[in-house]
Amino acid sequence: MASTITCPTCGHRETETMPTDACQFFYDCKGCTAVLRPKAGDCCVFCSYGDAACSPVQQSGKSCC
Repeated sequence: MASTITCPTCGHRETETMPTDACQFFYDCKGCTAVLRPKAGDCCVFCSYGDAACSPVQQSGKSCC
């Protein structure tokens, strides 16, 4: 499953494959090299900055994994 992450620092967008069995806590922006971390209350960078929630959230139907 893929999600497009948008960097809040520089606006760079990159489509990435999400892990299916875990949340991804860190992401290095390929535009400005900022290290993204989830926003408060989110379980991973895909839930915070992606256009689709992470795979564990989608599979469980919960708002956070």
